[in-house]
Amino acid sequence: MNHTCCTGPVSRRDFLQVGSLALGGLALGGLALSDLLAARSVAGTSNADTSVIMLYLHGGPSQLETYDLKPQAPVEYRSVFQPIATNVPGMEICELFPRQAAVADKFSLVRSLNHDIGIHSDGGIIVMTGKRPSVLDPTSQSKSEHPDFGSIASRVRGMGANAIPPYVGVPNHPNYTRPTYLGRHHAAFAAGDPSSANYAPLKTQISVGRDPAILENRKLLLTEFDRLRKDLDQSGQLEATGQFRERAFELLTSSTTATAFDLSKEDDRLRDRYGRNLWGQGCLLARRLAEAGAAVINLAIDTPKNGPEFTNWDDHILNAMRPGHFGDYMRTRLPYMDHALATLIEDIFERGLDQKILVVVVGEFGRTPRLSHNASGTGRDHWPQAYSALISGGGLRMGQVVGATNSKAEFPTEKPFTPQDLLATVYQHLGIDSTRSFLDHSGRPIAILSDGRPIAELL
Repeated sequence: MNHTCCTGPVSRRDFLQVGSLALGGLALGGLALSDLLAARSVAGTSNADTSVIMLYLHGGPSQLETYDLKPQAPVEYRSVFQPIATNVPGMEICELFPRQAAVADKFSLVRSLNHDIGIHSDGGIIVMTGKRPSVLDPTSQSKSEHPDFGSIASRVRGMGANAIPPYVGVPNHPNYTRPTYLGRHHAAFAAGDPSSANYAPLKTQISVGRDPAILENRKLLLTEFDRLRKDLDQSGQLEATGQFRERAFELLTSSTTATAFDLSKEDDRLRDRYGRNLWGQGCLLARRLAEAGAAVINLAIDTPKNGPEFTNWDDHILNAMRPGHFGDYMRTRLPYMDHALATLIEDIFERGLDQKILVVVVGEFGRTPRLSHNASGTGRDHWPQAYSALISGGGLRMGQVVGATNSKAEFPTEKPFTPQDLLATVYQHLGIDSTRSFLDHSGRPIAILSDGRPIAELL
């Protein structure tokens, strides 16, 4: 059925897409109407002007080939790369990270993260939500039962004054998490690949045209959806969403929002400095969105480009090498990360945004300290017992190494921290009380975090 407005008929798909925006379901056009009607617009309670950019290294990066090299360990354990000194005395990182080495005074390393789930999806769930899955899924097809920290931020913080989506995923929303009992309108806005020639994330969602007829047409669509929602809500169970409807219209028409997503506004030299690939342009987009008011931007640091020479961080045998020796793919991958991440850190500090923006670089776990060998090659398997994270900005203490592992990077020996501790640090930066509870689908109060404390050494 078509719903007619001032400029002609509008398809059901377009109507529902705008309707999803009216109820906050950003980039979720095509959801079932029942899903849209179930979404509720609930105002946030935190006005903190802070943001988190997470670079999520999908697959589980090796601590030994990134931030916790063990050059004195036996050959079957030590990193295949050499350590290099940084501008922080005593801190060494991978030789393929020279640009990060030059800005080490602007980040801190946590080398003692650990948990006990060696499955991609379930490990990712505990890192992103702080909740242990009730049933582990060794096929890595499980989905979260609780919202991740981005959806929590969306629920608590709401859309900012500039009509910027509070939670953005680049290029898509995270693989294993979902907003669950917070409502689908608190899922990440999927921004797409900003390095693509076809990048236009807001083309169908946001108009910045100045034609009053077009803008009025969109507002009429929102009004019509609101009328339809009220007609269906005979029991009064759905809450009035007039204020959020106005905010949705603001999103549809906001030049500020469109500008935040438009990388063409940046100097070409800066875009080149970040790197003309998904990771580089994604980091630049994340900085723009954080600066504009987004609470959480989650970057899927999977592969920087397409092609047989690129793999993600799951460096098993075969995944980790072309015919040759272990580390081949990492030799291709790590410079891309070094280029994008170091530029992001430099850019944030140069702009004076290091109090506002917190950068977190982490994966779901680390890799086995002992190298695995068979006839097909060499690799490292899953290892949640010890892994590293990089933290930059957020007004935290920089230029230090927090925690330590034993001589083979097998387990923490100093200041062990959990994913919950890392999330508690993130929530504190976002101004969110991590002891706060939300009701799940059965009406039970579920705390944002049931345990975990902010990492004191960073504060």
